[in-house]
Amino acid sequence: MLPPMLINAKRSSLLLVDVQENLAPVMADARSVYRGCGLLLRAAARLDIPVTASEQYSKGLGSTVGELAQLLPEGAAVEKIHFACSAEPAITERLAALNRNQVVIAGIEAHVCVLQSALGLKALGFEVFVVADACSSRLAANHQAAMQRLATNGIGVVTVEMVVFEWLHRAGTPEFKDLVALIK
Repeated sequence: MLPPMLINAKRSSLLLVDVQENLAPVMADARSVYRGCGLLLRAAARLDIPVTASEQYSKGLGSTVGELAQLLPEGAAVEKIHFACSAEPAITERLAALNRNQVVIAGIEAHVCVLQSALGLKALGFEVFVVADACSSRLAANHQAAMQRLATNGIGVVTVEMVVFEWLHRAGTPEFKDLVALIK
């Protein structure tokens, strides 16, 4: 059995996958994705965790949804045509340049782009965590199947709160006080 992996703020980056204007609204639980991704983006900003946001064929699917786009750091959005972020050179080069070996993934669709990205990044040597409650698919059954397949393949399936509290590592800091207020 492998030793448990904790998500470390100094070793991780956040990858937001395809939460786009013309795709996100048709997800089974779009509001949960927006809330979870928004909290992750705020935590990443507060803790200086780098962010990458993929946008699948933005001409057809639009840009990252407005409420999340305004939380993205400048230059974080990267266009892609492959389903897997791990197959898109602009994204893999960006992730490699960060010199962080953990990737926390949230977004849509869980059973397509999120799943393929997670498996591909793991194959490239990253420790990968997928945030189940910040992901969705059009059908809940597809989301559930994706989370099971990810776990079976050694991908950490986590929740937004797991990520935030592991990034924080301890209570009593100014960062803790700021972020715990967002969770309540």
